Amino acid sequence: MNSSDSKLNFEICENMDAEQSLAIEEGLNAFNDLMTGINDRKPLSVLIKSTKTGEVLGGMQGRSSLGLLFIDLFFLPPELRKMGLGTDILNRFENEGRRRGCTAAFLYTISFQAPDFYKKNGWEEFGRIDCEPEGTSRIFMKKSL
Repeated sequence: MNSSDSKLNFEICENMDAEQSLAIEEGLNAFNDLMTGINDRKPLSVLIKSTKTGEVLGGMQGRSSLGLLFIDLFFLPPELRKMGLGTDILNRFENEGRRRGCTAAFLYTISFQAPDFYKKNGWEEFGRIDCEPEGTSRIFMKKSL
């Protein structure tokens, strides 16, 4: 340990508050902006809402940055699956990415989730990491836009 370590406090936490998270996010964003000269990061969501209540029933969320589109989360409840809604959401998400100037898209899914859905929609696997439970993998996928 060097002498500056005594002036630091390390904390491991599961539930960072917004202020703590913002310090990390803004710090990294400022560094990336300095290195690239580009500040184009934007969140993106495609939501499915009930017309009756306005309640969000499912959808996709992610972001665009540096010409890349990232899918972070995608969920449809079982009663809304197998109706073409997933493909429609994905297409809308990808189209917005193209509109923003993205040339490629990335995601990871889990082997018991939707890798075949993404493959059917033109995505290709480029990596896989085994995880728990045994026999399960995280599958990393990409698509040129």
